[in-house]
Order: sequence, then structure tokens, then C-alpha cells
Amino acid sequence: MNKFITTIKNIFAIEDLRMRIFNTLFFIAIYRLGSYVVLPGVDPTQLKQGGATGVLGILDTLLGGAFSQASIFALGIMPYISASIVLQLLTIAVPYFQKLQKEGESGRKKINQYTRILTIPIVALQSVGFIATINAEAIINPGVFFTVSTAMIVTAGTLFCMWLGEKITDKGIGNGISMIIMIGIVSRLPGALIGEATARTMRGSLIFLIELVVLFLVVMAVIILTQAVRQIPVQYAKQIGGAASLSSQRQYIPMKVNAAGVMPIIFAQSLMFVPAIAASAWNKDSETAGLIGTWFQPNHWVYNVVFGLLIIIFTYFYTAISVNPNQIADDLKRSGGFIPGVKPGRDTSEYIDEVLTRITLPGAVALAVIAILPSLATVAGITRPFAQFYGGTSLIIMVGVVLDTMNQVKSYLLMRHYDGMMKTGKVRGRSQNIALAS
Repeated sequence: MNKFITTIKNIFAIEDLRMRIFNTLFFIAIYRLGSYVVLPGVDPTQLKQGGATGVLGILDTLLGGAFSQASIFALGIMPYISASIVLQLLTIAVPYFQKLQKEGESGRKKINQYTRILTIPIVALQSVGFIATINAEAIINPGVFFTVSTAMIVTAGTLFCMWLGEKITDKGIGNGISMIIMIGIVSRLPGALIGEATARTMRGSLIFLIELVVLFLVVMAVIILTQAVRQIPVQYAKQIGGAASLSSQRQYIPMKVNAAGVMPIIFAQSLMFVPAIAASAWNKDSETAGLIGTWFQPNHWVYNVVFGLLIIIFTYFYTAISVNPNQIADDLKRSGGFIPGVKPGRDTSEYIDEVLTRITLPGAVALAVIAILPSLATVAGITRPFAQFYGGTSLIIMVGVVLDTMNQVKSYLLMRHYDGMMKTGKVRGRSQNIALAS
């Protein structure tokens, strides 16, 4: 506990880090205030009570309730995420974007600019779909003017959220886009926790305590999955006078067990929208449409089995497009590195691909299990808002952003520590003596 308090003091003792934390809190406060500003022409008292359900309920959780509250930030940063996914796929299929990806920082800036531009038509289309989800009784004056003005306001709200995310990255502690998503998720936690505690009071506090213990274990499992790596040993021969010496330096290539992150869940959830939409568009009196509509409800076992299989497939797919064994093998060969017992070049590439294939399977299965845990928690009797924190996209995003933020703060503390070492001791004295001598 003393170490934790000392770390907090050190964090606020660094002026630059302190200002970045305050800037981050300021931008987050603006985002949360905007989430409560209801769109013009919408009567908030007529909105559906209890928020969105089903797949839209998951989206509402990621947006911190802004979707169900029909706020000016109703779509939040999600259209930007959709545009980012499209650009990532284009870097695989289109040679121009492949070239940009290899150009380093300048190429990334151009890709980011294209992502911003693509966000505009995506949010414009999604805003029309969002208007269709608003309760008709809540719209004061429905018509073309309301649709156009609301679409423009929602589009502007998403662009403003993008700007806030970039400001958090530049002026705050980093990871601005991810930070905005995480804050939306965390904002629902207190209400969900209070609701679950109230519901369990009737049956006994022991069950609620068990639920908290299980939640803690699930969070620990997600942290392990996020941090788990398979280290491939690599040796670099030391060069002396142009010839390699007998001594060598060993390093490691860290291969993440879950290299795809949360993207497979997002891809799988996007596809799981299709059966429900098809069933609703079909003949509602049809027995087949009713059966499909029942099967593909988030709590049905068919939905969860298909969802889990899609996650495993997309984990392999996204890992294959994000990790290139051939490029890793070529980089090792150019830098004079080699894997012990493996020939450089093609053999190294095949070895890395084999290792990646083996570690991806347990990572994909674990990711699928974590994704369906909220449905299992709901079936077990846990309230739906609180069950969303037992896994899925929400928990993985929260854990990932918190870990990244902790690493950012740690890097600032390390830099400050090194700076303090340079200002004291022999180095400082030596510089003073040189200045006096000159």
C-alpha cells in the first residue's frame, strides 16, 4: 500500500504527466457531458425505458448509454472504428494501401487521413439507421427536416468525438480513441453494480459476493490472455573486425497468444446482425422466420455456438493478415539474426508460421469463451447490464486500455527517473568542471 501511495505521489510530482492527466480528465468530462445532451426534436421522456436490447444493447454499452438516450454523441466513435477496419482490409487487398503501410510514419498519416474521410459517409449512413431506432412517439415533429438535421448533428457529434480522441492522444496520456470507448463502458459499471446488488438483496448477499469473486477471476483471465506471449529465441552474432565472433547475444521475438485482440469479436458480432435482420425483413408470420429469430437471440445456445465458431475463424484470419512470418524472417536475415536450429530464410518463415498457428488455437478458443460469458451469466440469473462486464468486447477493451495506460504512465516515470540520475552525481559535476575549465 505504501508503494502504491508513493507511486501516486511520483505521478503528480511530474509536471508534464500531471498536466496530461488533467487534460485527459477534462476531455473525458466533455465527452460524458455531451452524452447526456439529447438531440433537438426528441422528447427524452418518451424514449424507451431500460435502454436498447439484444445487439443494440451491446452497442449501447460500448457508447455509455448515449445510443439509448438519443444524444448528440449517439454513435460516438464507432463509425471511426468501422472506417479503421475497412482501411485495414484495404491494406491487404489494394497495392496502393500496402505501399502506404510500408512508408512508415508518413504512410500512417495518410492512412489516418483516409480513415477520417471515410468516417463521414459511414456515420452519415449509420445515422439514418439510428433515427429508425428512435421511438416514434419521442419524435416531436417527424419528417424530412428532422431526419436531415438529426443526421447532420449525429455526424458532427462523431467528428467531434474523433477530435477529442486525437486531443487525448496528443495532449493527454495517449490512446485517445480507445480511452473514449473505455470511458463509455466504465460509465455503465456503477449503475449495473448497484442494480445487481439491489436485485440480490432479496435473495442474500452471499450470491452477490460469489458473483464479484467470479468477475475478479474472469478479469484476471482476460489480463493473462492479453499479456500472454510465446517467446521465440533469436541469436545475433557479434561482429569484431568484420568477422563474426564465437560469442553471440540472445534475444526473443514475442509472439502474442491473442495477436488479433478484440477484432474477431467485432467482426463476428457484425455478421451475427445478419440473421436477425433477415428474420425481421422476412414474412413475420413465417415459421422459418420465427425460428431464425429465436435461434439468433444473444441468449440462445445456437447463437452462442455460431458466435464462438466465427470468433475462432476470424482470430485465425486477423492473425494471418496482421502478422507476416515472411517479413519477420526477412528482417531477421538482414539484421544477422537467426533462430537456433533453424535455417534463415524460408525455414525460419515456416517455423514462425507453425508456432503462430499452434498458439493461436488456444488463444482463439479462450477469446470465444470470454465472448459468450455474458450470455452464460445472463442465463445464470445475473442482470443483463451487469452480465455485460463478465466478458465480451466490453471487458477486453477495458483491460487492454487500462494496461496500455499503465504502460504509458510507467514510461513517464522511468524517463523522469533517468532525468533525475543525469541531474545528480558525477555526470553533472563533470559537466560543471568542463564549463569552468572552458
